[in-house]
Amino acid sequence: VVPFGGKEEAEMLRLAACLEEHFPHSMANAVVRRAQELGLSHDELHSKVEYIVAHGISSRVGDETVQIGSAHFIFEDEGCEIPEDERKAFDAIPERYSHLYMSIAGRLAAVICISDPLREEAGDCIGQLRSLGISSCVMLTGDSRRTAGAIAAEVGVDDFRAEVLPEDKAAYVQELRARGHTVIMVGDGINDAPVLALSDIGIAMGGLGSDAAIETADVVIQTDQPSKVATAIRIGKFTRTIVWQNIALAFGVKLIVLMLGAGGIATMWEAVFADVGVALLAILNAVRILKTTKTD
Repeated sequence: VVPFGGKEEAEMLRLAACLEEHFPHSMANAVVRRAQELGLSHDELHSKVEYIVAHGISSRVGDETVQIGSAHFIFEDEGCEIPEDERKAFDAIPERYSHLYMSIAGRLAAVICISDPLREEAGDCIGQLRSLGISSCVMLTGDSRRTAGAIAAEVGVDDFRAEVLPEDKAAYVQELRARGHTVIMVGDGINDAPVLALSDIGIAMGGLGSDAAIETADVVIQTDQPSKVATAIRIGKFTRTIVWQNIALAFGVKLIVLMLGAGGIATMWEAVFADVGVALLAILNAVRILKTTKTD
């Protein structure tokens, strides 16, 4: 926590946790958890907390407006000022972290740096997706360009878009689809819900996902493991293969028996096999998907 304007670090974290505890977001949870670890309890001194989607939180404490959120929200939308004599301290804040900016009465009060380490399996997950025929993996994030660039290089995605709002994500997906691409969107936040709906296939990470994302998505991963996205696609591809196999089996056998019947060669038992027998074979073939699901 980097305080500004003569504020105290502990008090800024206490105030941030007081506001953030009202919202089930991963960064909000990190702030609340850190305050608890340091024993920073608080009273509910603020008025009603307003959540501005993809921007941040706004409320009032006493006679002062307190806001916490993204750089876009604090500096561009709200016109927050950085104390001139603290510009060097602001510029020295490490870019490798995700940042929450907090202002009080229109002046920067603190920057909260949150470590969001890359999952060990993230790079392997990208490799699995490529092996399944995914031609391009793109990261869309509200983080700063420098932070996003470092993460993108580490995980090995093909491209990234930084400092994007939900409407920017939606516009990007619509652009890709207009160019003829099939788009799979993976997300977990309330901000991702509109984009999940616009994609050809929306996948929500149910382990930490918001209710809005889960309700909107076509597929819900019931854990927060990125590798399960590749598993879901693999199961989907195998299911489609089985469907086409069963269609070909049923159509082929029935056509053969029909031709034999037209020639007066087919027996009743062959006709029964073309009906009930083919149905049983299709069911047995479809059961193979259970083995794949159990393995993954």
